[in-house]
Amino acid sequence: MTKKSLFKGSMKKVTGSAAVVLLALGVLGSTQALAGIANTKHNLGSLGTGTNKFSGTEEICVFCHTPHGADTSASVPLWNRTMPAAASFTTYNSLGTSSLNGATAPVGSVSLACLSCHDGTQAMSTMINAPGSGLAGSAAFQAGTWAGANQSGGKIGAGLITNIGTDLKNDHPVGIQYAGGPTAASLPAAGTDYTGFKDADFQPAKSTALNGQTVWWVEAAGSGVGRQKSDMQLYTRTEAAYVGGSGAGSAIASTVSQPYVECASCHDPHTETATFLRVANTNSAVCLACHIK
Repeated sequence: MTKKSLFKGSMKKVTGSAAVVLLALGVLGSTQALAGIANTKHNLGSLGTGTNKFSGTEEICVFCHTPHGADTSASVPLWNRTMPAAASFTTYNSLGTSSLNGATAPVGSVSLACLSCHDGTQAMSTMINAPGSGLAGSAAFQAGTWAGANQSGGKIGAGLITNIGTDLKNDHPVGIQYAGGPTAASLPAAGTDYTGFKDADFQPAKSTALNGQTVWWVEAAGSGVGRQKSDMQLYTRTEAAYVGGSGAGSAIASTVSQPYVECASCHDPHTETATFLRVANTNSAVCLACHIK
């Protein structure tokens, strides 16, 4: 099957508000992105190829995105789910491990958006703006039912690794300063590689200016020049009192925006790579993209 025919087949599944979302996100021109979503477990519509399916709609994007009425507290495009409270999560730093050099902020940024489904507290079809007229959606949507072995009442099934829950102590740290955080009082201008982190066992962070702010990433092997989807993405946050400024021996001020590790640093929800990793983890390629071991 050619990319062109695959794109046409996928577009038939993207109807109504979902198509508008794709236009808003500027991804209609990317056959790879569209096909990737349609052929993964993140396609929860009735025509999806994954384990869990919802009979109320054939749409794909609507389970996460909406063109109107989105949650503006989310740092992801046009988010269609209610965000959980950051205070409801227990994070890795509560273990007191001596190997954790970076300060950990409350769960936020893109990680909170991921957890709005993967914490297992609300159904995967719980959205702000359902497909059809009105926020509650069409009669067909409201009458929809869930099928699939990996769900219970539309929620991610209990005991599954994808049901992360609210206790994050046994998961990779999220909302944590990359490489232990900067040692300088300020970070260099966008476009400059930064190596001045407290923990020398990490790769340098690259940066560029995008929409008026500095974005950060760690270049994965073979990903190409510039910021690519296959690179390990770092997310710029300014978290007062969570940057190690006053008590952890760092000179950086608590108001400086800096790179943090989040769920989407390693995972891309729009890819067909196994477990949605940004690159295949052959020979621990994901881990070694950031960690020097």
